[in-house]
Amino acid sequence: MPSYIHNENVRRVLFFRPGIGRAAEASYQGGGTGPALRVTFTLVLALTATLAFAQQGQQPPAAGRGQGAGRGGPGAPAAPVAGRAQAPWDLSGYWVALVTDDWRYRMLTPPKGNADYMPVNAEARKVMDSWDPAKDEAAGEACRAYGAGGIMRLPGRMHITWEDDNTLRMDLDTGTQTRRFMFGPPPASGEPTWQGVSAARWTFPPGARGRGAEKPQTGQLVVTTTRMRPGYLRKNGVPYGPNATLTEYFVRLVDDDGQEYLAVTTMMDDPQYLVQPYIKTYEYKKQRDAAGWNPTPCSAK
Repeated sequence: MPSYIHNENVRRVLFFRPGIGRAAEASYQGGGTGPALRVTFTLVLALTATLAFAQQGQQPPAAGRGQGAGRGGPGAPAAPVAGRAQAPWDLSGYWVALVTDDWRYRMLTPPKGNADYMPVNAEARKVMDSWDPAKDEAAGEACRAYGAGGIMRLPGRMHITWEDDNTLRMDLDTGTQTRRFMFGPPPASGEPTWQGVSAARWTFPPGARGRGAEKPQTGQLVVTTTRMRPGYLRKNGVPYGPNATLTEYFVRLVDDDGQEYLAVTTMMDDPQYLVQPYIKTYEYKKQRDAAGWNPTPCSAK
């Protein structure tokens, strides 16, 4: 069984980027007889809430830090709640990539110098023109396309688990990579790595947090990754630099049959190589088990 699925039933994803006053829509309208995905009204509310806070120059308030009365009396902040306890839905399990667009750029290594639909600048094109996969292999840099900035676009599977109550672990069989999303303050220092340092938070729409100990019913996971080793956005040497910032929005979708999907909108900000942020949405389908899981090493070719 191949390590990807081309699924025409994934149709549309709505997402909001903080600081942009309108919704962006990635649409896959077309035929197919399977059940169409539905973005529920509560999900749209969750995304709208994130946008509203961003337009006011604020971060969405963390769950568990309510403004009402806590143990310390009226107005005292509540005790912080762990990332796992905040989770509005279960992200754990096995997921397989759905290659619904950019097939020839994701399933195959594009030709040298190709940067179709990517906002690269002149400096990036110089790096692309000097791309040499054999040289990367020899230098121990075969994983440049498997860093946080490029790994989500590659076909394959991921296994998500909670390593502890404040660390969400994502193992990817393509390139045998591991990402960790940390709720709370990230490490203050450390050498850059392929997967960088990822700070995670849940964001919720007003009224979706539940009351008291009640668990919120909707929301999205937002992950911001920095301190990455220089890598490639595409395997043909489209670069991102050490000062790039990757922001990802994880949204759960469910079709009429109860099948779960994950829409991951990635936004790469890199003033060194990009004239504007590079924004893409990738889809994953949840699996019942580990069928098809096949860890493979990085390859520069």
